[in-house]
Amino acid sequence: MTASHMSERPSLDERLNRPLSIGGKPVANRLWLAPMAGLGHIAYRRLLDEYGGCGLMFTEMCSAKAVPTENRTVSPVFRWRDEELPRLVCQIVGATPEELIPAARRVEDEGFFGIDINMGCSASGVVKRNSGAALLKDPVAALAAVEAVRKEVSIPLFVKFRTGWTPDVGPAVALAQQFEAAGVDCLVFHPRVAPDKRTRPPAIDHIRVIKEAVSIPVFGNGDVVLPEECLSMLDKTGCDGVSIGRMAMARPWLFAEWTAGFEPSASAFRDYALRLADLLDHYYDPIRALKRYRLFTIYFAANFKYGHSLQTRFLGAKSMADIRAVADEHIKPGMPLTRRPNMNMYSI
Repeated sequence: MTASHMSERPSLDERLNRPLSIGGKPVANRLWLAPMAGLGHIAYRRLLDEYGGCGLMFTEMCSAKAVPTENRTVSPVFRWRDEELPRLVCQIVGATPEELIPAARRVEDEGFFGIDINMGCSASGVVKRNSGAALLKDPVAALAAVEAVRKEVSIPLFVKFRTGWTPDVGPAVALAQQFEAAGVDCLVFHPRVAPDKRTRPPAIDHIRVIKEAVSIPVFGNGDVVLPEECLSMLDKTGCDGVSIGRMAMARPWLFAEWTAGFEPSASAFRDYALRLADLLDHYYDPIRALKRYRLFTIYFAANFKYGHSLQTRFLGAKSMADIRAVADEHIKPGMPLTRRPNMNMYSI
């Protein structure tokens, strides 16, 4: 490529800020928060909104069986702020139309931007119930679930799914085409086999194969850490946007960085650690707040060259007051950072 052609290549922020609509509804940009169990909760999403730059946020994985009767003021997962609903998608997990339809109706009635059916989670407890990634083993059941939900609701419908249970992308391509025909508005694709707990790199080219097979938007997901990797995924796969998971927990300001040129302050990591503690205290009881903070520390501590030591201190905390004390004492401006967080520390 010549220098003149390289200069014409759109920058990352230009790519991410291109207009986009999903199911006829406009979306702010093409960089989204991936759904993450135990992590994408109401407290974290409020903090993320304070930084800005995220086009769509997804809830934690919500049980379709539980959603119809959940009380949003006490539920740990089916919980939200009214002001985030115009840019919030609720992810539901279930096995059958009978489970999914009542949940989908409730999600639409509450005013969410859209519904996402989880076909990517391979946790044993989910798979044993024939939901999540287990649906990829049964394309007939997967399609029946999508068709049933599509007939019941008019808001945008998403499916988050993986390559399947073998490395062959062919079945995923066939499903993607069936999902489009059934009225799905957007696919979020994680190019790994379901049993793979991120021990191998994602097969990024599979995103291109899925994108070329359908005409609806396809978002790529999987190990995007640095801005150049985000741009590379967009360039190499032709995907319509990128869904960020674990890096969103490590550095929540990356959405504003990559879409609007935000620059974090010298105290950004300490401020983040303390603000999340405050918000968890606000929304959850002390036991649940502490449990969720501990989950977050895996990703947060991975930012630092001596992250194992910091995480050990956080995990030794017995209360949220202890958490704040660790943050105050041990997170300082100028601490040695890693450009890429230490992926070996990530447990999920």
